[in-house]
Amino acid sequence: MNAMGVRWTAEQVLALAPDEASRRAGSKLGTAGPWSGTGRADGAVWGLCKGSGRTPYRTVVDTTGPAYHCGCPSRKFPCKHALGLLLLQASDATAAEEATAPDWAATWLESRRGRAASAAARRAEGDAGAPADPEAARRRSERRTARITSGAQELERRLADLLRGGLAAAERSGYGQWDETAARMVDAQAPGLAGRVRELGAIPGSGPGWPVRLLEECALTHLLDRAWLGADRLPAPFATTVRTRIGLAAPAEGAAVRDRWHVLAQYDAGDARLTTRRIWLHGTTSGRTALLLSYGAAGRPPRLALPVGAVLDGELTPYAGSGQLRAEPGEQFVPVASSAAPPPGGPVGAALDAYGRALREDPWLDSWPVTLSGVVPTRAEYSWQLADADGREALPLTPAAQSRSGLWRLVALSGGGPLTVFGECGHRGFTPLAAWAPETPDETVPLV
Repeated sequence: MNAMGVRWTAEQVLALAPDEASRRAGSKLGTAGPWSGTGRADGAVWGLCKGSGRTPYRTVVDTTGPAYHCGCPSRKFPCKHALGLLLLQASDATAAEEATAPDWAATWLESRRGRAASAAARRAEGDAGAPADPEAARRRSERRTARITSGAQELERRLADLLRGGLAAAERSGYGQWDETAARMVDAQAPGLAGRVRELGAIPGSGPGWPVRLLEECALTHLLDRAWLGADRLPAPFATTVRTRIGLAAPAEGAAVRDRWHVLAQYDAGDARLTTRRIWLHGTTSGRTALLLSYGAAGRPPRLALPVGAVLDGELTPYAGSGQLRAEPGEQFVPVASSAAPPPGGPVGAALDAYGRALREDPWLDSWPVTLSGVVPTRAEYSWQLADADGREALPLTPAAQSRSGLWRLVALSGGGPLTVFGECGHRGFTPLAAWAPETPDETVPLV
């Protein structure tokens, strides 16, 4: 139990694991055998886990973060020992009795919570960490703006050459020219444009129908270029969205929103350079949907992990920009419930309308979070889809969603009947991330 009397389930604990290997290893440590000196107090749980050496590993978890500390050499967060300790607590409420924290655990908890309090005080005082030399910062910003503008103009010439010569030339010229253009966008300090260029270079080899996809992506890239070159004439929120898409970081500067946040989904995506974790939250009082992003170097999971299905009390600070859902979490999230009902949902048509409205604010959106209610997973001629129970409308699942094991979990949960599904709706289809069955409306079933 934590400070609020809420104990996470084993499924919620395993959802925190950075990878499948950590889930398996943590599950083996979720019994009383390797543990000694366990205890809990004020939202923290600790214990000593026997390892291969003579000295047991000291493990402590602050569930108000959540945050983890362990004496093992693992660079994964949470490590298998933290997972095992939480699984032990999930399976046996008496495994960690109320007690006074030992010095090693108390010292870490005091230091972590002290940093959290200091950060909260700085935010309350409006300390945004202003640079020591504002004039030097302004000059750096102007130089970067000039480089990005030069890069956008060069990319416009590249797109014009492509269309003038015909899309078929893209298949013959190969990836090399695109890679060179992407490198120039990196030199121009426009990582957003560089990423779009890399995607353009990969499309000619992506299978049947690639000319249509290439033309669509060229149009969106051209739109982003022109928006940057005319940013001074755009409404301020939309101009901020353009800068973010180009690759300029927008600050989390909105008014902090305090709520009880239902953790809907958490999943990782990455490449050879970076792992990105996406966590979707829904405010049970405000009705607001928020996205938390955290990053880890290649091969290393991000530090931020939240238990899917749980309800956490805390603050989120939204980022600037039109239609932005991204937010920055406060230092502490206190668990207040282990489960909650799904967000209000609607039929397929309402989800498509919501995505359409979002595109007016941000034309470069790949997807938008929606909750579908009363839908049934059905097999169409070539793919799976989610259809309204009355059969009026349906959304195809994205190719990525159809290759995941979560699809069969969704089909099994439905059993041919309607259910509620949360996921991301985009131009490639719908990606289901969590589901709720009518007979267990408070049980969030993760699908990723």
